[in-house]
Amino acid sequence: MRRVQDRPAAPSASSASVPSPAAVPGRLAGVAAMAGSGLSNQTGAAIGALAFPVLGPLGVVAVRQYVAALVLMAVGRPRPWAFTRRQWWPVLLLAAVFGTMNLTLYSAIDRIGLGLAVTLEFLGPLTVALAASRRRLDAGCAALAAAGVVVLMRPRPSTDYPGMALGLVAAGCWASYILLNGLVGRRIPGVQGPAVAASVSALTFLPAGVVVTLRHPPTSGAVLCAVAAGVLSSAVPYLADLLTLRRVPAQTFGLFMSVNPVLAALVGRVVLGQSLGVPEWAGIGAVVAANAAALAARPRRGAAPDHA
Repeated sequence: MRRVQDRPAAPSASSASVPSPAAVPGRLAGVAAMAGSGLSNQTGAAIGALAFPVLGPLGVVAVRQYVAALVLMAVGRPRPWAFTRRQWWPVLLLAAVFGTMNLTLYSAIDRIGLGLAVTLEFLGPLTVALAASRRRLDAGCAALAAAGVVVLMRPRPSTDYPGMALGLVAAGCWASYILLNGLVGRRIPGVQGPAVAASVSALTFLPAGVVVTLRHPPTSGAVLCAVAAGVLSSAVPYLADLLTLRRVPAQTFGLFMSVNPVLAALVGRVVLGQSLGVPEWAGIGAVVAANAAALAARPRRGAAPDHA
């Protein structure tokens, strides 16, 4: 990280308001990368769901963890033997949260569908964004999101409360994942920490992968779907997000991420045939609007947040 005195001078108000011609292609590339990242992530989850009848959510998540570990180890090239105890404990917690987050999310997708599961999971980062705020606007955002959740979880004969609970657990894991990523990033340079955490998580899923394979011998199609889920939901978004954060402001990135529940609902409809009614769309819209409003009103920071 460069020191403060090494940073270039801040642009004037007039120059900051009008992007230079050279910056326009970079911004467009950043927007394309954000769109590709979100679409790839949700498409990967939908393709992974196609393998549920053979591998189950546990088997699909196990394969996804293997793929994520391979990608992050190749990019991060960590040296875990040099980690201190102070560095190891948040890495191990991050590994536990990483695996639990994906397992609960995919289990929720299996029970309540892609759009609703991703919407509930998105309450995690929204909670992190609102937790430290005392503004009235953020209180209103929290109320709007809560109203959306009430609509999604309203009592009906077909309401799957265990599936909803899994989505909320995934949300709590995502909130913990964000906070732990920040801690790991401060203690370990680069992406070494997330790479080791992904590898530890993958190792813990090895026994599960063996058991699933022995009980339900996978077909080649199911394995390909699970691998595709790992590539599209882990490798592609990770690399695309690295490109995006170099080209667009972190706040813009966060705002665009808010549309992921909508993308999930659309992909679920196209790939999995999961249709939603008007109340469900209203609930998703409320959560998305709350997240977007909370992020849009936050003061701009000079540096991008820790990213894993």
